[in-house]
Amino acid sequence: MSKTHDVMSVGTALVDSIIRGFDPTPVSAAGYRAASGTLNVGGEAVNTALAAAKLGARAGILCALGRDAAGDLVEETLRRGGVDVDAVVRPGDHSTPVTTMFVADDGSRRSITNGAHRRNFHPERYLGCLTGARAVLLGSLFRAPFDDPEIVLAVARAAHDSGALVFADTKLPNFRRLSLADLSRALPLLEYVTPNEDEARFYAPAASPEAMADRFLELGVKNVIVKLGPGGCLLKNAEATVRLPACRVRAVDATGAGDNFLAGFVCELLRGSPPEQALRFANACGAVCVTAAGANTALRSRDQVLALLAEQESL
Repeated sequence: MSKTHDVMSVGTALVDSIIRGFDPTPVSAAGYRAASGTLNVGGEAVNTALAAAKLGARAGILCALGRDAAGDLVEETLRRGGVDVDAVVRPGDHSTPVTTMFVADDGSRRSITNGAHRRNFHPERYLGCLTGARAVLLGSLFRAPFDDPEIVLAVARAAHDSGALVFADTKLPNFRRLSLADLSRALPLLEYVTPNEDEARFYAPAASPEAMADRFLELGVKNVIVKLGPGGCLLKNAEATVRLPACRVRAVDATGAGDNFLAGFVCELLRGSPPEQALRFANACGAVCVTAAGANTALRSRDQVLALLAEQESL
């Protein structure tokens, strides 16, 4: 069957209010200052879909947005970014989540969520949207809507049975806590799982990233990529282990770096690149992302990423 999308991203869509250079010293009874404040669309599904489209993929998204100004901003940004929004769900009783993020000078961040982030839309009711995709990205396990084992299983099974490669990022829990064992029926359906080091340690406590990855593999995941921030990344499966150093760039904001990484990895695999080459490309996508504030600001094209890779090789 002909595939209509290279990538279908499923999961969270929101707006990030990003505050950089926050000064905790009040300037009045109820006033504070910061270096800057910006509104950026975000959420794992939005970030991966936009990045995939910029990299030349036919990208679609299945997500829920409120009938509100924040939802309008997200949908319009997706359209302008070349993402197919036909599967966007906008129920009248759903508010678009807005996250407040405080970003430090080194690019690290802290976020504030609210009740709208807990709202669990039901992608399992729209499984027909997945049948035309070469790859389906679940963003992210352990966060709504993928903090319900039955929803994870239904979506992963439908994507897998349609012939798509199934990828899943992870997040630390915020409202509902699950373990890896809770997702044991779905994990063998996943081609790749991509936790960062803190997430891998939380769900698979061990002394090294390699040992953390082994726990995922033991439960049936075919490949595990552990993102190590300044330490680069690790790819592990039953046959091989690959470690790559991080690209050397000036970090401004780490928001969305993992999502850009995942989109880059998937897009290169779909182009036919071997996993290690795709991993190098993904590494560079994440590095490009952190050079500007916002998850979808810095990355512009595949050529831009290839240029960074060439520059890094010459250092």
